[in-house]
Amino acid sequence: MTRLTVLQVLPALESGGVERGTLDIGRALVAAGHRSLVMSAGGRLVPKLLNEGSEHLQRDIGRKSLATLRHIVPLRRLLGSGAIDVVHVRSRLPAWIVWLAWRSLPPARRPRLVSTVHGPYTVNGYSAVMVRGERVVAISEMIRDYIQRNYAVPEARIRLIHRGIDPQEFAYGHQPSAEWWADWRRQHPNLANRHVLTLPARLTRWKGQLDFLELLARLIAASEPVHGLIVGDAQGHKRAFEAELQARTEALGIQSHVTFAGHRSDLRDVMAASDIVFSLAREPEAFGRVPVEALSLGRPTIGYDHGGVGETLRAIYPAGLVPLGDMDALVARTREFLRAAPPVPPNQPFTLQRMTDATLAVYQELVDSPR
Repeated sequence: MTRLTVLQVLPALESGGVERGTLDIGRALVAAGHRSLVMSAGGRLVPKLLNEGSEHLQRDIGRKSLATLRHIVPLRRLLGSGAIDVVHVRSRLPAWIVWLAWRSLPPARRPRLVSTVHGPYTVNGYSAVMVRGERVVAISEMIRDYIQRNYAVPEARIRLIHRGIDPQEFAYGHQPSAEWWADWRRQHPNLANRHVLTLPARLTRWKGQLDFLELLARLIAASEPVHGLIVGDAQGHKRAFEAELQARTEALGIQSHVTFAGHRSDLRDVMAASDIVFSLAREPEAFGRVPVEALSLGRPTIGYDHGGVGETLRAIYPAGLVPLGDMDALVARTREFLRAAPPVPPNQPFTLQRMTDATLAVYQELVDSPR
């Protein structure tokens, strides 16, 4: 086996699906005996990345400023040094910096270039950089269709690799520890004798928190004994939306039935402690990681039938699908689940091993192929 050095590039390592996927691939590279490098501005996930054997190159390569162009020359030196076999870009601005450095090298000195399209970006020249990889990874059928519909990318360059989760980490029937339960009950005594409904998503308007509050208000008006958990934090200018959500909660008169839990590093346990998990993004998710994690745990999950969430729910748990924005259907389906949710199947196809194996195979395929 040839030992590869793979450099993944993204804006930061705070939280989110792109960041988790980067750590997943880094861990798989190290386990397979390869060298894993990640370039980003840093963040809360860096210690975990380092503990799992990857190396981190701290560069503010995703900042929207002309000053970011200063990274092109040193990156050109790194890419042209022969030390990097594959460079994998995961976000548009870092991809531009990488591509400008990469294309300025003689073809024989370039590392192989992989890009992953993580979402349905606005279709324009700026976004087109994400399909300039020698291999372009689509994280779902929805994203593959988006690429083919909007860009003239030969099908031979596209690789469909669904995101995946570790079924051992998100084990079916997982129960939090006794210590966790004791701490949870101490923190949240208002959850006693209530059905816990959880929406895990960062606080931004399109992620569906307003629909979730409306759902809770209707359930409470119907005397359903529920309590809603909104798990996720707001960053930067999104804090105004957090204040709007708080105000909406008060306007609906449900503040005693809603908990804003913020960022949680124990989301697996929180979902395992929930009666129903929700995914209510108003815009189509590229994959839909939350439903896959929750269903892997065996927790009933309800989500809007579009994008990656619709794709994953159809494959695992179609009973959880409701039409996009149909509040009557959402309320009715939730009440059905509160009475008797359909059983969740014990196995699901979107596994981490399948994802990492397929991604490493793309790296090896490129390295072994003619330029």
